[in-house]
Amino acid sequence: MNTKQIDCVLELARTLNFKEAASHLFMSQSSMSYQIQALEREVGFQIFDRTGHGTSLTAAGLQFVSSLATIKGDLRRAVEMGQNFNARYRDTIRIGLTWRSSLLALPQAMRRMQSLHPDLDITPVFNQGESLEGFLAGEEDIVFLRDDGSCPAGATVHPL
Repeated sequence: MNTKQIDCVLELARTLNFKEAASHLFMSQSSMSYQIQALEREVGFQIFDRTGHGTSLTAAGLQFVSSLATIKGDLRRAVEMGQNFNARYRDTIRIGLTWRSSLLALPQAMRRMQSLHPDLDITPVFNQGESLEGFLAGEEDIVFLRDDGSCPAGATVHPL
C-alpha cells in the first residue's frame, strides 16, 4: 500500500464516483481504477461495490476507510513535525545521565545550553546506574557521571 492508493481510496470514499475522484486527484479514471483494484488485491478484500448504478463502500471498506483516514492524518502530522523540527534545529546533542544527576543538574544545564544555542535540540538519554557504554559507543555526546577518575582518554571533564 502506498500513499497514492490511500489518497485514491479516501477520495473515492468521499465522492463515490470514479470519474469525480480521479479528477480531484488529477489522474485518469483508468489509473484510479487500477490503484483501487491493486490495493484491494493487496489487502485481500473488496473495499468498494461497483454496480451499474454507482459505487458504494462495503462494510469492510467502511471500516478500512476510517482507519486509512486516521493513518493519513498521522502521516501528515509526522511530516509536519519533521519539517518543523528541521526548520528549527540544525543539530542534536544527546546527554547521557543517571536519574539522580538528572534531577539535580539537567534542568539548569538544558536551559543554559538552549539559551546559548537555540538551534540545538537537546535529547536526554537516561542510563541505569553510572555507565559510559552509550558515550563510548557514540550514542551520547555528553555524559554526566561522578568524578571517580574513570574518565576515558581524550575526554574532557567539566565539574558541575
